[in-house]
Amino acid sequence: MLVAGPCVIESEDHLLRVGEAIRTVCEAHRVPFVLKSSFDKANRSSGRAFRGPGLQEGLRILERVRAKLDVPVLSDVHDVHQVAAAADVLDILQIPAFLCRQTDLLTAAARSGKPVNVKKGQFLSPWDAANIVEKLQSAGSEAIVLTERGSSFGYNNLVVDIRSLPIMRSFGYPVLFDVTHSVQLPGGVGDASGGQSDMIPYLARAAVAAGVDGLFMEIHPDPANAPSDGPTMLRLDALPGLLNQLLDVHRAVAPYINQLSAISGQQPGK
Repeated sequence: MLVAGPCVIESEDHLLRVGEAIRTVCEAHRVPFVLKSSFDKANRSSGRAFRGPGLQEGLRILERVRAKLDVPVLSDVHDVHQVAAAADVLDILQIPAFLCRQTDLLTAAARSGKPVNVKKGQFLSPWDAANIVEKLQSAGSEAIVLTERGSSFGYNNLVVDIRSLPIMRSFGYPVLFDVTHSVQLPGGVGDASGGQSDMIPYLARAAVAAGVDGLFMEIHPDPANAPSDGPTMLRLDALPGLLNQLLDVHRAVAPYINQLSAISGQQPGK
């Protein structure tokens, strides 16, 4: 599965064009696709940074694009009061990494009845994600997805511990790997985050080889001029080639992943 789209909603037309292009590539490769984009980037390095259209307009755009493309959509919720409105439109609610321990937000999302994807915070160990799962389960949710997006490594840097993928999968739910946020250099250029997008193929191939259930990528036709997270996003025209590589890796390792799961008793994801 590929969860992908531009970091933030720039306009309805832009999201529609990018979403349609990604859908076309995914359909050609028979890869399930979920369109993502944020209606509000609440966590920005600078208060002057572009945040997106906001809750009401952002959900209106997501609803229209969802209907036109006939694909499921995902976006972030940042506060309990956003959950009900978002659940009316979104197919999957996402909890941002910095909010992954916010109990009220987690339980509100779980009680919405929609699947919930939680980004594991950069400050958490993979085994700490078991507490996230427990909170969601306590509120009645079994449609749970966890996403790895790198861990803080000193100042303005992240590192990916591939061990976190099988550890989190052992909780019995699907695990995604957020490739593009994992190459982020948080706050690395002073009033914004930098990134190393040239590392995307290496980390993506490693995650697929480790048996991850899907990938999360932010994709843009012109990252250099994107209003948010440009240095970390994959260029849209690079997606077909990368997806070919990842499917080759998946086909090569799938029998061994299943075999190891059977030996260890680990579930490959519900």
